[in-house]
Amino acid sequence: MAGLPLSARLSAAVGDKTAKPMAEHLGLHTVGDLLRHYPRRYTERGALTPFSELVVGEHATVFAEVVSCGGKQIRSKLHKTDVVIKDNSGGRMKLAIFNRRWAAEQLKSGRTAFFSGKVEVFNRQTQLANPEYQLVDDDAGVVQEEFAGALVPIYPAAAKVTSMTIAKSVKLALAMVDLGAEPLPPEVRARHGLVGLERALRGVHTPAGWPDVGAARKRLTWDEAFVLQVVLAQRRAQTAQLAGTPRSGRPGGLLEAFDAALPFALTAGQLEVGAVLARELARTSPMYRLLQGEVGSGKTIVALRAMLQAVDSGGQAALLAPTEVLAQQHARSLRAMLGPLAAAGELGAADAATRVALLTGSQGAAARRTTLAEAASGAAGIVVGTHALLSEGVGFDDLALVVVDEQHRFGVEQRDALRAKGATPPHVLVMTATPIPRTIAMTVYGDLEVSTLTELPKGRSPIRSAVVPVGEKPAWLDAAWTRVREHVAEGRQAFVVCPRIGGDESEEPAADGRRPAVAVLDAHLMLVHGPLNGLRVEVLHGRMPPDEKDAVMRAFTRGETDVLVATTVIEVGVDVPNATVMVVLDADRFGVSQLHQLRGRVGRGAHAALCLLVTEAEAGSPSRERLDAVAATNDGFELSRVDLAQRREGDVLGASQSGGRSSLRMLRLADHEDVILEARAEAVRLVADDPALDRHPALLQAVGDVLDEERADFLDKA
Repeated sequence: MAGLPLSARLSAAVGDKTAKPMAEHLGLHTVGDLLRHYPRRYTERGALTPFSELVVGEHATVFAEVVSCGGKQIRSKLHKTDVVIKDNSGGRMKLAIFNRRWAAEQLKSGRTAFFSGKVEVFNRQTQLANPEYQLVDDDAGVVQEEFAGALVPIYPAAAKVTSMTIAKSVKLALAMVDLGAEPLPPEVRARHGLVGLERALRGVHTPAGWPDVGAARKRLTWDEAFVLQVVLAQRRAQTAQLAGTPRSGRPGGLLEAFDAALPFALTAGQLEVGAVLARELARTSPMYRLLQGEVGSGKTIVALRAMLQAVDSGGQAALLAPTEVLAQQHARSLRAMLGPLAAAGELGAADAATRVALLTGSQGAAARRTTLAEAASGAAGIVVGTHALLSEGVGFDDLALVVVDEQHRFGVEQRDALRAKGATPPHVLVMTATPIPRTIAMTVYGDLEVSTLTELPKGRSPIRSAVVPVGEKPAWLDAAWTRVREHVAEGRQAFVVCPRIGGDESEEPAADGRRPAVAVLDAHLMLVHGPLNGLRVEVLHGRMPPDEKDAVMRAFTRGETDVLVATTVIEVGVDVPNATVMVVLDADRFGVSQLHQLRGRVGRGAHAALCLLVTEAEAGSPSRERLDAVAATNDGFELSRVDLAQRREGDVLGASQSGGRSSLRMLRLADHEDVILEARAEAVRLVADDPALDRHPALLQAVGDVLDEERADFLDKA
């Protein structure tokens, strides 16, 4: 059976009985999948595993010494073997093994073994649930061949597939596989000191020592970075070859009139990015650019100026927003910024005026018909909408520019559907207020050009943030509500943010045993009958009818509401300069970037702003450290690095959007910026010389193996 390709079914190497649970529980279907299922860590031969490294909920393998073992019959059909094991520090852990009577005979005191099972907490003590075990005892001469090396690989496992089973299967696959030609060009390997693929795979799975592991990981990390950068370089080259329509604008048009009427000066950053967009809109190939910027940095006005240039060129612009609240807010703010320039056909409209139309899923039939007619005829130069813009029957006279706000909220198919509504490929501008580390910009968005706004407009006040640790200092929560009342007494307004809505939602404790998160409906009642009694307190959440949500938001914007108790529906796009204080309840239930976005809803005017992060998380816990990091800085780019360090790679790369697993196993965006930079440079050089990889068939095959059709389709549409 020697000579199996990486694409061969896994059963051909390990048999159906072993392959089936690997496919079901670990997503491993081919020989290549198995060989890319790399060890999570290594245990040195004879070194016991520290129990402190175990993570509750994971399937783990530990190497430990048996302290005691005894069996007893619990019920007629249930036999229990109680085992106590210890680690290298003398720490102890209890195990319960069911219906394996022979375990008491095998697991004698002093014996060493590998134990594999799910890490759980029982009676406040960590344990492995009904673990599998493998004896390893040199003195007795019982040495399993798969554990004979100096380093023992420990694999990500599952209840039905232990690390030991994976190790045995990998050895079988390595003995049978034919890796074929090298995917990395020899000159690339030579320039960067990379070992061959076969040596790398053997070094990562069956290392003789740590140098083998280091060399293997370096090569395999490079493989992932390079293949991804080659795909992105190809996408950039293909985009540059598309035929688009230049949108150069015109003298005396909307953009000139808008700039002349602006009551404030644009920042240097806004002017610089605006000039870049203006040049790229005038090109014969479609612009495809990412605009990222700090919360409140003025991305919307930059996007509006680009949209006006598109309208001045005889085309239309579509602005896609992720929620109805944000779409309505965008439509209102664009009309307010444009004034008479958005009133075409009305008394007092400017000569060059256009219309701003709004399309959402909850609109009445008459309003929807009007918007559809204005979009199809070209009367509406700017059309703002939610997912409703993607519906069949929504057409444009000449779609010139697509602006996607908070683009991470959309699936790639949705963005692609809007782009397809142009007669020729429209220019595309995607925006995010979640600052993106350089490594992500070079990978997730590697086929876009990137512009960044870091400068805040003049007049914006800094936001002071503080953690309110109610577990340690309960009185601080009362002080937080006192601060809210003080801001309201000064004529300001406040947000109170909760993780969930409440009502008919589940009140069950979370999987980790914590109480249910604070709910908007419960918090509202508590506040109006308690610390905020007498203030005008309203509720906003995603289950409210759209018209009611809009009415609540309008009232808050007009200053008719003192305090808005809301979910993350206010996370992006809500612009109320008079709101100066925010209290986030159960703040540890939110991510770093989400907290930074939420905090950006205050401090949008000239008044000093305050954000209070309320939590029961204990000092020193990961959750508390996350909140302390948010409170310590308003720098979104610094926080994005904190966020990246805490998130799984697949989440960062949007694998959930593609419907598949992330192709990355070794590459860590937080750790490998140097590798990504080098791989990008090599990929650009190679693709410029050989765009279709005709002279690099092994690399072409590697692209197909690592980035399956679904993943490639995701990147193509992204």
